[in-house]
Amino acid sequence: MGVRKKSRHNEYEFPATDDGIAQVRTMNEIATKQELTQTEQAAARVLIDAALAEDLNCVGDLTCRALVGADERAEVQVVARDAGCLAGIPVAELLFDKLDGTVHWTEHLSDGARLEPGDVVGTLSGPLGTLLSGERTALNFLTHLSGVATLTRQFVEAVADTGAQILDTRKTLPGYRLLQKYAVRIGGGTNHRMGLFDACLIKDNHLAAWSESHPNASIADAILRARSVLPEGTSIEVEVDTLEQLTEALIGAPDMVLLDNMSPALLVKAVRIRDTHAPSILRKGTSGGTLEADA
Repeated sequence: MGVRKKSRHNEYEFPATDDGIAQVRTMNEIATKQELTQTEQAAARVLIDAALAEDLNCVGDLTCRALVGADERAEVQVVARDAGCLAGIPVAELLFDKLDGTVHWTEHLSDGARLEPGDVVGTLSGPLGTLLSGERTALNFLTHLSGVATLTRQFVEAVADTGAQILDTRKTLPGYRLLQKYAVRIGGGTNHRMGLFDACLIKDNHLAAWSESHPNASIADAILRARSVLPEGTSIEVEVDTLEQLTEALIGAPDMVLLDNMSPALLVKAVRIRDTHAPSILRKGTSGGTLEADA
């Protein structure tokens, strides 16, 4: 993805970068998909402020100050350089609104659109200096979030018609969690827990700590303890990496079991155990996050 500026003398484009991660899990799909929530907008504004501060540093764009007249105006196009899934348009709009409220964005494609090389995503018109000062920051947001959405869509398509869903993780860049999870939704994935505050996920380290103070307690006991002390309605999930742990965990009736890095053959056995003993409990599996493993 890049910016193409048509002027008296030149046309230029900036390359894109792709990044993202999603893992196979099973859960009910949530949330609106193509609009930032108010909370996501607030998170975007914080990131925009930080990005502009590190780029302009209370001084401004020295190159534009030297070479671009204050009254010069221009029109630029945001152009896709690669195929993918578009994400981040609302963030780019917020960024240019922050820089200069007179910049006008004409949207040609919306978040979630399939991109092909050469597709015009949108057109920006306004003060030339503002467009030049904001283009790299805008493209950083667009390429990163589009990368997350693109990879997510690849995972979603790889498991199509299997009944599986693609869920995201907490393995996000600091400050970017809400926007990266937004991009996952745009790619067709489903948001898992947003943080440590909205679900209880008992992992191996928690179980190790629990066993130190409760040497005779089981995984099921840990689940029942969490259920008894946390607010009613809290999702209780537990991570297991053996079939023996799975069988023990199912006794505690968690809402979901995470089958951690099991081989495909072991996953099949685990699903059969779940279906036999506790079919209402959701299951999710991790596989290292590769398309080959998840497909």
